[in-house]
Amino acid sequence: MRVLEQNVIFDTPGRALGRRGLLLRLRTAGARSVVTFKGPSEPGKHKIRKEIEFDLRGGAEACAQVLEGLGYHPSFRYEKYRTEFVPATGAGRAMLDETPIGTFLELEGPPRWIDRTARHLGFREADYITASYAELHRTARPARRDMLF
Repeated sequence: MRVLEQNVIFDTPGRALGRRGLLLRLRTAGARSVVTFKGPSEPGKHKIRKEIEFDLRGGAEACAQVLEGLGYHPSFRYEKYRTEFVPATGAGRAMLDETPIGTFLELEGPPRWIDRTARHLGFREADYITASYAELHRTARPARRDMLF
């Protein structure tokens, strides 16, 4: 199912989280809202980082107010239409993301599954992109702060 996701990255005014490779994100997709913390990326051909998520019951707006009350502010907003595919084996998942800067395929799972699936779909390791949407957006549209439709 194709779903519009609205994402807000929160950080301090001095980008204390981003400078340490950390991410604090509030995502809304349909009726579901999720808060995500991501740790720094490990070096390598795959993007590997600690990720902690939890669903919100009180809604995204209340959470945003709490985060802002703690001193975090929206530092980047981005939207995408996501279609998710989960194989019957459940070993990983593939997400097709349609964004204002292009369409991307994200493969999430164990490294061997990612490599095997990428090869099966006709991709090579040279095609792998581990940059964040914020990094890709800054390169594609440096004059625009946010990546919105």
